[in-house]
Amino acid sequence: MTNSSARQFFEERHIRYVLAQFVDIHGVAKTKSVPADHYDEVLKTGAGFAGGAIWGMGIAPNGPDYMAVGDPATLSAVPWQPGYARVVCDGHTNGEPHDHCSRVVLKHQLERVAARGWTFYTGLEPEFSLLKKTAEGKIVPCDPGDTLIKPCYDYKGLSRVRTFLERLSDGLREVGIDVYQIDHEDANGQFEINYTYADALTSCDQYVFFKMAASEIANDLGLICSFMPKPFSNRPGNGLHFHMSMGQARRNLFEDKGDRRGMALSELGYQFMGGLMRHAAALTALCCPSVNSYKRLVVGRSLTGATWAPAYISYGLNNRSSFVRGPGGRIELRLPDGGCNPYLATAAVIAAGLDGIDNRLDPGEPNNDNLYDYSEQQLRDHGIGILPQNLAQALDALEADATLMQALGPVAVEFIRLKRMEWIEYMRHVSDWEISTYLEFY
Repeated sequence: MTNSSARQFFEERHIRYVLAQFVDIHGVAKTKSVPADHYDEVLKTGAGFAGGAIWGMGIAPNGPDYMAVGDPATLSAVPWQPGYARVVCDGHTNGEPHDHCSRVVLKHQLERVAARGWTFYTGLEPEFSLLKKTAEGKIVPCDPGDTLIKPCYDYKGLSRVRTFLERLSDGLREVGIDVYQIDHEDANGQFEINYTYADALTSCDQYVFFKMAASEIANDLGLICSFMPKPFSNRPGNGLHFHMSMGQARRNLFEDKGDRRGMALSELGYQFMGGLMRHAAALTALCCPSVNSYKRLVVGRSLTGATWAPAYISYGLNNRSSFVRGPGGRIELRLPDGGCNPYLATAAVIAAGLDGIDNRLDPGEPNNDNLYDYSEQQLRDHGIGILPQNLAQALDALEADATLMQALGPVAVEFIRLKRMEWIEYMRHVSDWEISTYLEFY
């Protein structure tokens, strides 16, 4: 959007402030509110932030300012906040793109894709929990009637929170995010909203906007919208499945309807998948970046019948118990959860996939069995590995993965440093379970 068209946009929408928005290393939205009259400055020099105050930017208290420089193509209204617009920003220090800014890191990987004449597309499927706090401070699903053991697609559960869902959907559609399906998922209080895929950078920008909208609309209604991977131990967790394809002009390079394996995938698609399989353990750290993430990636079942999370490094045609699914002409990575930084996770996925293409990796034959039913011996017999089962294991795998570490650069080192601190804090924490189990045991 040009400066003149932006001014017209501000006048027509009665925009008074622009949120200069970026994300920290955790993928959490950070902003400054800039009067619309000073919008041009955000595009030129950027909105200034104390770099040392931002998670994961590698800037000491005596370091340079972090300048959030706006991308004019991302300017949009903020429907739930009348009078406000948002522009997505890239981080700069000393006049150059900052190597710890995850959006900058993703753009570097997309440049590698563009150099081959391709465009990488993603469709992200956000799952979230709509909750509330009781008078006693307990967190529960917002609808007290949402108690079914298997509530997936339940009409009553969907209908009773329609005020929130409609406000969220309408707000997204108002800014051009094309919502096409809304459903109740397999946990009480859990929902999913699907919107049309886009180029990978736009998809990440839209997901951050989605979380901003969902959180604030829920807050206005006295509710909590949580993207926590596993808020309830006996229910499925919140995933963020990545649907991926590679385009060249109007052609989907991942599609081959003559595929002998029946997945309508091309050789290029299989090679990209081979890269995902090779780097699965390291990808887990970035796609499942919290201690809580590994409560979702469990080996076994939940009360509803399945965790719907991929503990197993395998792929299949329509196999939702696998790490990767091939729903026809595209690849679905089922690993990421709602807590990941979409820019970092996507950058890592691209690096892994291009490694598979460059080395012509073959992922082998698909496995279409229900892997939740497999014994440990059956997994070994089929050569199926298990994803890291805690954050420490995943960080070890990432640190040992030279391909991903080189692709991500300094932000990967900072990510590992911060996450190891998180793991240590978790290991030092004494839980209620430990108290009830051990207090008088000895």
